[in-house]
Amino acid sequence: MLNALTIDVEDGWSILSRDVLSREIEVTQTVVKDTESILGILSERGVKATFFILGNVAAKFPSLIKHIADKGHELGIHGFSHKQIFRLTEKEFRCEVKKSKDTIENLISSPVLGYRAPAFSIVPETSWSLRILAEEGFKYDSSIAPCKNPRYGWKDFSKDICRVDLGNGLSIVEVPMSLMPVPMTNRGFLTGGGYLRHFPYLISYTVIKHIQRTRPVIVYIHPYELGEEVVFLSMKHLSTVSRWRALCRLRMGIGNRHTMPAKLLKLLSAFEFGTVKQVIDKWATPE
Repeated sequence: MLNALTIDVEDGWSILSRDVLSREIEVTQTVVKDTESILGILSERGVKATFFILGNVAAKFPSLIKHIADKGHELGIHGFSHKQIFRLTEKEFRCEVKKSKDTIENLISSPVLGYRAPAFSIVPETSWSLRILAEEGFKYDSSIAPCKNPRYGWKDFSKDICRVDLGNGLSIVEVPMSLMPVPMTNRGFLTGGGYLRHFPYLISYTVIKHIQRTRPVIVYIHPYELGEEVVFLSMKHLSTVSRWRALCRLRMGIGNRHTMPAKLLKLLSAFEFGTVKQVIDKWATPE
């Protein structure tokens, strides 16, 4: 089974500072260093992946984007500022994706086909975003988590790759996130990110092995999850309670990063990975 390895290229430090500490900071150089580390691992193992890139990262570090493309990886869009879709109007959302798509296509001189929403924020209430993506020339989306979660999820959505009819002759291929339901809950275990980082490798291995019996697995990681550098984030303006809450969220956001390089190497050895486009093409023309 060919599975898809996806990397959401964002600077975790600037996002944590904004969303957790309410302080805006510039995208930092660590996103370049951490992404280069991932590129090195993929080159060593001969694996191609899909990199969903934030527009603000592309705008500040264009050479990084060109380097990813030169390595033969697929490039997609992850929004511009990492604002969840439910925080944007339809006009603002269109502006974000168009700006990001134009920026990256101009850098690599090639069309960008795929999109992933920040924090999997395509949910029933923001399903209008799929129509805008199709209108802006995207051929597929990989944003929907077919489960119920306090922060995201579309519980009744198909777990299989499918084409979504949007009316008026528009459609888009949806590549939903892979998950295994957790018994007696409405939630599921996603394949990647914090799930891979915080749980023992054997759990992720078992989940992927189970899912790929019937469908391709979509694995996702972020560059900062493999990083070692710690960026100083000031909490002086926060109250004692807010500071404690922020520390807890920071721990969840960046904890156990030291385990990720070894886990990624094990996954690349245990399973076959390619780009999202390759997985869609194989799904469309099954053997």
